[in-house]
Amino acid sequence: MTTLTMRRLFAAAAFCALSASPVLAADAARLDADLTPIGSERAGNADGTIPEWTGGITNPPAHTPGSFYADPFASDAKVMTIDASNWQQYEKRLTGAHQALFKTYSDYKMNVYPTRRSCSLPAVAYDWNKKNAVTSKIVADGNGIEGAFYAVPFPIPETGIEILWNHLLRYRGFKFQREYNAAQVFKDGNLVKIRIADEGVFRWSDPKRNGVEDLDNISIFFIQQVKAPARLTGTALLVHETINQQKQARLVWQYSPSQRRVRRAPDVQYDNPGTGSDAMTTSDSLNVFNGAPDRYEWSLIGKQEAYIPYNNYQFADPSHKVEDIATPRHLNQDLIRYELHRVWVIEGSLRPQARHIYAKRKFYIDEDSWFIVASELTDGRGQLWRVQEAQMINYYDVPSCGEVGTAVYDLQTQNYWVDSLTNETSPVNFSAQDVSEDRYTPDALRSLGH
Repeated sequence: MTTLTMRRLFAAAAFCALSASPVLAADAARLDADLTPIGSERAGNADGTIPEWTGGITNPPAHTPGSFYADPFASDAKVMTIDASNWQQYEKRLTGAHQALFKTYSDYKMNVYPTRRSCSLPAVAYDWNKKNAVTSKIVADGNGIEGAFYAVPFPIPETGIEILWNHLLRYRGFKFQREYNAAQVFKDGNLVKIRIADEGVFRWSDPKRNGVEDLDNISIFFIQQVKAPARLTGTALLVHETINQQKQARLVWQYSPSQRRVRRAPDVQYDNPGTGSDAMTTSDSLNVFNGAPDRYEWSLIGKQEAYIPYNNYQFADPSHKVEDIATPRHLNQDLIRYELHRVWVIEGSLRPQARHIYAKRKFYIDEDSWFIVASELTDGRGQLWRVQEAQMINYYDVPSCGEVGTAVYDLQTQNYWVDSLTNETSPVNFSAQDVSEDRYTPDALRSLGH
């Protein structure tokens, strides 16, 4: 464990997790010194397997909005393969989620490549990180924040809840549109595909607004519509995601094609089944975790080096069909690139009197992107039930690191769910000019069904 991690753990013990204070201006200056402007450790690790951060992808391949992202690291040679014969040698550098996958599947493996610290953000996001570092604070018993805008609220975190809010409010561009595939994959190899279109406005990062006070407590407008299979076609959701979730809970409306009407849908959150998943995942597992953090007490465990999915441009290549990726028992591991990176580790324990199918959630958050890349989900009996893994790339035209696929593995049934696969559609379009805020109303949602 690094000296930096130890200092933060002592700090976490000294402050209440739900009332942490902003860091001092002198500490924020570290974002130009030993820390990157994202908030990660600038230096590499002791043995050189994690290099120094030098700005992420600074010379990206040419890219047309809405087109395939070319792999900047296609020429990299594989360093090694971790499999059933040797995984225990690397146990200290494996997340608990990946250890569980090795224990469950005898043919599971991880192809490891050189570490490329590719994640980056636009200069304006770096500027806001520095401002947020000295003004952000947790409010509403952990269910909201104040004094931040545009990028991560806590680039120099001291508590688990701060790190979770960094994942929730990390910079992801301003507007987006995409159409993607999800799949239910059963142990016997049977596969059910679901086609979903979604779009949104990350109001939190609106370049025309001046601060959080201009947002009316709404950080994201989001619409999701099912395109296939026929039994689900036309089902649509409208979400207004709130910032202070004690002040106002998430607002959700659902359109049902069978009833041809829009209704409020307050249950589309927490452990309500995810869209089209037949309860193989939960609503709050989209993007690994989303929504209100209020049902858990969040603690900071520390930081570790771990082999995690990274720079998975080949995984997202449109030459691969869903059936090529979503193979029986687990994803096609030959298509996934792993690298050694540092991750923050936080854990959520279900609060007394709160209800959720997961009693504990442990998250591994990449230090260079603030994105949760793996998780462990424990049931009410204290047994590890499901694990999650997210593949990501730097969408270098934004720039911002984000997912190109997320899997939820059920270790008990050995079925799994995977979503956010754009291989047979088209990549996310972050230049969605026709997306405007007036689309995100119940009346507009109703029009999608006609």
